[in-house]
Amino acid sequence: MSKRHPVIAVTGSSGAGTTTVKRAFENIFRRERIHAAVIEGDSLHSMDRKAFRAAVAEAEKNNVRAPSHFGPEANHFDKIEETFRSYSETGSCDRRYYIHSEEEAREHNARLGTSLNPGEFTPWEKIPEGSDMLFYEGLHGLVKTDSVDASRHVDLGIGVVPIVNLEWIQKIHRDAAERGYSAEATVDTILRRMPDYINHITPQFSRTHVNFQRVPTVDTSNPFIARDIPTPDESFVVVRFRDPHGVDFPYMLNMIHDSFMSRANTLVIPGGKMSFALEVILTPILHDMIKSKCC
Repeated sequence: MSKRHPVIAVTGSSGAGTTTVKRAFENIFRRERIHAAVIEGDSLHSMDRKAFRAAVAEAEKNNVRAPSHFGPEANHFDKIEETFRSYSETGSCDRRYYIHSEEEAREHNARLGTSLNPGEFTPWEKIPEGSDMLFYEGLHGLVKTDSVDASRHVDLGIGVVPIVNLEWIQKIHRDAAERGYSAEATVDTILRRMPDYINHITPQFSRTHVNFQRVPTVDTSNPFIARDIPTPDESFVVVRFRDPHGVDFPYMLNMIHDSFMSRANTLVIPGGKMSFALEVILTPILHDMIKSKCC
């Protein structure tokens, strides 16, 4: 961990809603004129799209458990830790991008003079000089194994953790809308990922500094037949602080209407106010991090 070169990691599984938290940070960075170097979790997968699909097909052919993007076979856990360590010590690190779409391919090819396709990685590059902090958003920001511990280099770890049925509903609907996957195909992916979810995703949320967990107030008991995703107004968000010392709960309760405390370290907010609450909660934390950098 580093006061001079802080590292922020937002972590959550596929479909959990980390993008909402990322956007809140982007708003704060822009408003407070904080220059953050961004690392995308997808860029630290160990296989491109073609290689991953081939590995899954080969495993299924041989009747063995296929790799998943939640586990060590498909990720560079060591590179995640090395990226965080390098930045915390020097303020610099290498990064690359995973290309999700044709639009991203055109953008990176124009910038790099390459001919890359969706599903491939860009070459490794040094991040630009002069950043105030490193910001990671992805699956494994606080990953820890017998040989790797990325969490020890993280100054602020944020977990985004809907209850699991809601997470599955969001993934099923997102995969159908954005990728054209059938519900059955997404369920197969969920089942294949389950051991890695239990062993490598869930434990991270005991290492985070703050967790945001969305809890629906409608019936999600069978996520595989849900026709729609519960709306934010049909949800509460449970915000758990690992260390409540110094957290200004009276200020938050005053600023976030209809919020309340369920435990000494836990704030509950209406789901429709999550984006606003994120900025109320995170802005003072970032102010303290920037202040510590300068002192």
